[in-house]
Amino acid sequence: MLIAPSLLSCDFSKFADEIIRVDRAGADIMHLDVMDGHFVPNLTFGAPVIKKLRKATDKPFDVHLMISEPHRYIGDFAAAGADIISFHTECDSDIDETLRLIEESGVKPALAIKPGTAPEVVLPYLDRLYMVLVMTVEPGFGGQSFMPDMMPKVEFLKREIAKRGLSTLIEVDGGIAKDTIATAAKAGVDICVAGTAVFGAPDAKTAIDELKALCE
Repeated sequence: MLIAPSLLSCDFSKFADEIIRVDRAGADIMHLDVMDGHFVPNLTFGAPVIKKLRKATDKPFDVHLMISEPHRYIGDFAAAGADIISFHTECDSDIDETLRLIEESGVKPALAIKPGTAPEVVLPYLDRLYMVLVMTVEPGFGGQSFMPDMMPKVEFLKREIAKRGLSTLIEVDGGIAKDTIATAAKAGVDICVAGTAVFGAPDAKTAIDELKALCE
């Protein structure tokens, strides 16, 4: 299991230092939530901030675009240093075109689905995806409770990935903690995004080690 701390839960006044801290604590991936205040009712940060943060770590930047028109900004986020870009099937951009832009930028493409979206919407694009992000809370705010009823989506997608002989990864985001991560692991999740469970813990390394141990 790979752990991707959600920087949404960090202390923004010490953004780069927080990245360095969780990097040293054993984080595998840095998860960066970009929100536009339109697609979701929250506003975070954009490509210029991510570009400045890029020098803080060599770990992959997993940029989750919770924005209405992601196709307009793919070039900006690729240039800022994103390694993975995920965008929502529910957005206003054309999915094929947006995936093409990500592919042409040399970044790994991913699709995200909200809790109310059926996993079947991903299937036409699955062969092109590095990752599928299954939201286990409603996107927009951190600190929400994990939705275990999203695990059948993970299991469905894992079966389809195996059937096609693909290496596509499954990531979940929302409510991941010591009492929920084993459920995600059992369903076949490859990457868990953890915000409060890491940044709210007294010691980030202990928190990450415990989360990984609970998946074994």
